[in-house]
Amino acid sequence: MSQRPLQTDPDLTRQRGVRKGLYLLPSMFTAGNIAAGYYAISQAIQGTASDPWHFDQAAKAIGFAIVFDFFDGGIARLTNTASAFGGELDSLADVITFGVAPAVLAWMWGFRMLPLEAGPDLRTRVIQLGAIATFVFLLAGASRLARFNIQVNPQPSNPGRPGRKYFVGMPIPAGAGAVAAVVHLVQGNPLQMWWLSIGWGVFVFAIAFLMVSTWRFFSLKGINFRQRQNFRWLIVIGMVMALIWFSSQYVLFALALIYILSGVFARLSFVFRRPPVPPPPPQDEASHA
Repeated sequence: MSQRPLQTDPDLTRQRGVRKGLYLLPSMFTAGNIAAGYYAISQAIQGTASDPWHFDQAAKAIGFAIVFDFFDGGIARLTNTASAFGGELDSLADVITFGVAPAVLAWMWGFRMLPLEAGPDLRTRVIQLGAIATFVFLLAGASRLARFNIQVNPQPSNPGRPGRKYFVGMPIPAGAGAVAAVVHLVQGNPLQMWWLSIGWGVFVFAIAFLMVSTWRFFSLKGINFRQRQNFRWLIVIGMVMALIWFSSQYVLFALALIYILSGVFARLSFVFRRPPVPPPPPQDEASHA
């Protein structure tokens, strides 16, 4: 008795081919994320006081990497093509692009370019402070990613609105974006005064603390692109894109500052509005007799 060959459905075969392609699509954005991070590191190393545009290019590359990082996760969720390999690749890409790249940029731009007129001993101390601050930034960012990968439904220390998604601690792309926004604000011109470098070190330490904290930060992942949205959002997004196009320095810095302050104000409001702990009920003296 001869067996008939199995018939394959052309539509099913085509659907499987598209499915494989969809798994590749978010990884392409992750590869773009890594490329932007590598470019940012190379530009930060080449930057000098006489060629500050290299620092500005590094900051812009980190900004584009944030866009790539948003779309690789969004496309994976939208097309239901998330995978363990994609998640691991995305985490490694984030360490490079949002950890190493901004740390190198923050050190080269904020500390390494100090002039010799500041005094050799003082300059050396400030550069050492910068090395410590940027290393703490990198370590905090990597720790933030590790905590994000192992936790299931983490709860922030200052709960927000029910039903809305929040990050526990400031995400590492936002920390890298804050560093890049400051550098882009001044078009890459490095710091030339030691007291400004010390202030920059405090800022980098503060960003590192916010990343490893348990404070609440708003998550754009709560936006469901599959659901119908009000058409006014299109107008708002168009206005923001136009403002970034014509005045990216000030708009991106303002957006980064607003996001940072949103987590700080949320924490402060929770502390001041938290109801006081009621005192323990008085115990009957007769019970101790």
